[in-house]
Amino acid sequence: MLKRVYLEITNVCNLSCSFCPGTKRQRRFLSPEEFRHLAQQLVGHTRYLYLHVMGEPLLHPQLPQLLSIAADLGFRVCLTTNGTLLEKALPTLLAAQNLHKLSVSLHSFEGNEGGDPRVYVTQAARCCHALSQQGVICALRLWNEGGQNEKNEEILQILSAEWGIHVQELPLDGRNNRKISQNLYLESAEKFDWPDPSAPEGGVEFCLGLRQQAAVLCDGTVVPCCLDGEGQIPLGNLFTQSMDEILASPRAKAIVEGFSRRQPTEDLCRRCGYARRFSKG
Repeated sequence: MLKRVYLEITNVCNLSCSFCPGTKRQRRFLSPEEFRHLAQQLVGHTRYLYLHVMGEPLLHPQLPQLLSIAADLGFRVCLTTNGTLLEKALPTLLAAQNLHKLSVSLHSFEGNEGGDPRVYVTQAARCCHALSQQGVICALRLWNEGGQNEKNEEILQILSAEWGIHVQELPLDGRNNRKISQNLYLESAEKFDWPDPSAPEGGVEFCLGLRQQAAVLCDGTVVPCCLDGEGQIPLGNLFTQSMDEILASPRAKAIVEGFSRRQPTEDLCRRCGYARRFSKG
């Protein structure tokens, strides 16, 4: 069983951030019927559905229905959002009994042109606090260390004022995260480069794609991981095939075996900036 499967409910986003490559795929929102079909194909393959690959999941106009369908099928749901729509979506998220984790990419503020950082960060912090009190794990992310992060200091100051603590002085755990309160965390991580066919090869030996995770794009295409946002490694389509059939395909099996040998079989995988962290000595 996979630890998680990313099921993209839309590839449309309301921001354009420099760290995100976006997608050239046709703009799409899954209907509740399509979502049910795809999610049903994943029953028994994972307990956790992450409702994104590309796009902003809180943009989906039928998000309450999708969360309800996921609950009916026994899934725990995780969401990653840029946070700009959190206040509007909060009643829906509070009502979702199967919401396991919410991650807010505060580093996306760079794509929020003209916005007031104090309003943006404070609203995100307050929404996460409300959800965390209900038992939802909430992570405020600053995943841009070593990149364009000139706003980080301002963001940290706003969070410190909101919570009445010096966030920077809180101890880091083994994953470079700071615990703010029960179920509420501030996550820090290095900026990474997305897989790019034009990038040079080198440094990638191992990945957890198809070993711990897989992803399903909103047209039903199954890919090895959440970073294949353009579907460049299509393994099959859940609208016409079963997940068992797709995972047993020669290409999928070769990917897993290749990483076991520390010899990635896919050209794109050998050019993945994120996977390089698994090969660091």
